[in-house]
Amino acid sequence: MLRDISAFVLPGIMIAIGFSFSNVEQERKKIDPETNYRNYCAGCHGEKMDMFVDRNWKFGNKKEDLFKSVKYGRENEGMPAFGESLTDKEINALADYILDGIKNVDKYTSNNKPVSDVFKTEEIDIKLELVAEGMDIPWGMAFLPRNEMLVTDRNGKFYKVKSDKSLQPITGVPEVLSKGQGGLMDVVLDPDFAKNKLIYLSYSKFKNEGGSILATTAIMRAKLDGDKLNDQKDIFVAAPYSRTQHHYGSRMQFGKDGYLYFSVGERGNEKVNPQEIKGNDLGKVHRIKSDGSIPADNPFVKTTGAEASIYAYGHRNPQGMTIHPETGKIWTNEHGPRGGDEINIEEAGKNYGWPVITYGINYNGKPISNLTSKTGMVQPIHYWIPSIGPSGLAFVKGNKYKNWEGNLLSGSLRFKFLQRSILKGTKVVKEEILFKNIGRVRDVKMAPDGFIYIAVESPGRIYKLVPLN
Repeated sequence: MLRDISAFVLPGIMIAIGFSFSNVEQERKKIDPETNYRNYCAGCHGEKMDMFVDRNWKFGNKKEDLFKSVKYGRENEGMPAFGESLTDKEINALADYILDGIKNVDKYTSNNKPVSDVFKTEEIDIKLELVAEGMDIPWGMAFLPRNEMLVTDRNGKFYKVKSDKSLQPITGVPEVLSKGQGGLMDVVLDPDFAKNKLIYLSYSKFKNEGGSILATTAIMRAKLDGDKLNDQKDIFVAAPYSRTQHHYGSRMQFGKDGYLYFSVGERGNEKVNPQEIKGNDLGKVHRIKSDGSIPADNPFVKTTGAEASIYAYGHRNPQGMTIHPETGKIWTNEHGPRGGDEINIEEAGKNYGWPVITYGINYNGKPISNLTSKTGMVQPIHYWIPSIGPSGLAFVKGNKYKNWEGNLLSGSLRFKFLQRSILKGTKVVKEEILFKNIGRVRDVKMAPDGFIYIAVESPGRIYKLVPLN
């Protein structure tokens, strides 16, 4: 599920997604706009309409503007049309409900916020220690020596968080298309960073072609020299470019083999991109060397016409990626549509099925596929209905967090919490919701100091999880 697509009438958001995998025809019988908002809109605009706060209107702020956006959609922004799912009467009532709701900004932004920075969990009490603030959408984190860290802000800014919690801007970052879901996204350090000072940034690269702005996912390598980047070089640029402004993927992870793994979303064109491996990098997990060259054992190196960087395909929009501390396998989580967010273990050359198989339905309630499994396509090890909007992924390591070692942590953009998944082998046997309503959790990382860090939006902050017992 997409939590922050540029859509509807405001940049960076989208009307879509509901709570349940229910029959849309039954829902249509309910003209109540509150019900329709909850079922179709809350996933991206927030249950309390909080995603309308501090946004600039993009397609007009009058009732007729909302009506057009809902009925006809904004395809390039990632928003489907709801004209076949909702009647004109329902859309008009929904527009009135939204316009009335956003007049009460304070009401919708203050409700249900945590009143304390100490949270009880099933195993331990945890204090959220504020590490940094003053960002917009902190997208990725990487940890430096001397108790410092790097943080990307999706608006295109890049920071070094100093030990005194101040933000030091870093120059030399790539120019990004900071629209929709695009911008400056993940950051990782080279495995030999202590010697070479190399870092990697994923971002939305763009160009003007025929009067249209086209964008794609790119990976830049650069040398960190104090507060600036030098020797910048794009080592990967996904093909093809797209007019859409969502589903960039963009998570990165170095494997135990020393190669760089990263995700590229299908850019909203599920009918073509995720299942096509020839001349198409979208809807895939890729694997390259640190200089951008291709490992000789990549699965499609010898497949005529195929993109040699592809490691796995059939993905929608993976925004979480981590490495299993024991097996070395690459794990991902990804947004489904309305339902069907997934956790997957990436295997060389495998097809993960999107959109041929899925546990979700379309945002407007229409089926995407009647299949949830098919021979030759990999099943997720876990899926969520309703969607939680997963972003960021990390295994808990070490003994700082009682009984958490080996657990899997996923950020939730949809519900604004951290999800703890307890595993038995590769099966999720239990889950716990942590830090409910803390904010849209964009990233989660285990740091070299043995602590867990999370990056949240609304407002943009970095927290350190400090166990108290």
